[in-house]
Amino acid sequence: MSQLVRSTFRVIEFVPTDYAPPVEVGIPVGHASLTKEFTGGLVGRSVAQFSSAFSMETGVGTYVALEVFSGTFDGRDGTFAFAHTATTDGAQRSHHLVVIVPSSGTGELVGLTGTGELVIDADGTHHLDFDVTYDDVGAARPRAPGSVRP
Repeated sequence: MSQLVRSTFRVIEFVPTDYAPPVEVGIPVGHASLTKEFTGGLVGRSVAQFSSAFSMETGVGTYVALEVFSGTFDGRDGTFAFAHTATTDGAQRSHHLVVIVPSSGTGELVGLTGTGELVIDADGTHHLDFDVTYDDVGAARPRAPGSVRP
């Protein structure tokens, strides 16, 4: 059974790198490391590797990111990785995708799978909504001493 989990996040650190691609295109291409702080259904921090082709002038562009999260997800402790991307035409976001990287969960998040959506409110507040399932057969949970994993 899938479960919806909503969180709110804010970027607490944005560090651009000096990377410049060897091929020039019509808009600037860049790379950065981001640190985010989450509250709500996710409580903790993440670090993202963020690449974009984006024009500050027109607001047009696309980004891709691979993010690793550490903390609690819906009350379960652990870590996991997820990827996300979106495109903007300067006014509307489109082609957005959020996916949990298979087999990336640790601790109580072993077996976590799902997809999601990044939602931006009119006031600029950022939310991450996940639709997830747990494969509890492999999930880390307390076991009696001497018991074996099924």
